[in-house]
Amino acid sequence: MALHGLGKVTIGVPNVDENISYYTEFGLDHRGGGIFATQNGGEQLEIVHAPIRRLVELEIAADDPDDIASIARRLAELGVPVVHEESSLVAVEPATGTRVRVSVRSRIVVPPVPATPYNGPGRIDRTGRAPFSSRTGPVRPRKLGHAVLGSVDYETTRRFFTEGLGFKVSDYVGDTAAFMRCSTDHHNVLVQASPVNFLHHTSWQVDDIDEVGRGGYGMLEGHPERHAWGLGRHYAGSNFFWYLRDPAGNYSEYYSDMDCIPEDEVWTPEVLHGLAALYSWGPPLPPSFLEPEDLAALMTGAHSSKG
Repeated sequence: MALHGLGKVTIGVPNVDENISYYTEFGLDHRGGGIFATQNGGEQLEIVHAPIRRLVELEIAADDPDDIASIARRLAELGVPVVHEESSLVAVEPATGTRVRVSVRSRIVVPPVPATPYNGPGRIDRTGRAPFSSRTGPVRPRKLGHAVLGSVDYETTRRFFTEGLGFKVSDYVGDTAAFMRCSTDHHNVLVQASPVNFLHHTSWQVDDIDEVGRGGYGMLEGHPERHAWGLGRHYAGSNFFWYLRDPAGNYSEYYSDMDCIPEDEVWTPEVLHGLAALYSWGPPLPPSFLEPEDLAALMTGAHSSKG
């Protein structure tokens, strides 16, 4: 695949300083000026000012200038204007108004993490105290995994990513959402039909379920209002999850153990319905997860900003 993952997200928020503090506590490395790095992916988040919370830009990583040129041609065939330079292009997704940048970037290399041995019924794989108990430092995400967008025109946004950029669909949620990948991860972008264009969440890879739990638990100390949903496990992608809410209202997810699709031939997309479209196990789904409490304000704010 010519594309190989997400490079960076730029999130606009009304309260920049509060969100810088939040994502610093979340475990990202603040390089200054609202720019954050992950352990293995380099600079992958930027926080900027905006009147309402929104996804300002999504950067996608490509291998070489030939890949950029091919994407520019496909977007032009869809009627999407493109600003094309040798090693990057910029286009605006027509439905959501999100600026999408495709850039030549080095592939993210995450060093293999030794598997933690687990004991089971009638099986002793580990003697002594479990090694998670020795983890005392803060949780540090390895990389940006995916972003989830609400779109007022789901079909247009899906075609932009698949027919224009070259994403592959891993699974569908009825006819209203699609899990799409531009790497070997099960999904890097999920687009879902929504009454307003908005950023639902960004997701950040950590080592294992213990890091998901430690990260979520640590973020709630002194801030119970940050809790959104978790701990649980998804069906689509199979990843463990814990969702938290940043000060602007965006969700951020710690995840681990996602399905990988190294070859298209080894995967058959499913059309998911009911609970399988949401999760396999976990606490009950909060209504605000599907319909964030500020959706009406986002709709009003979007209208005002256009007017």
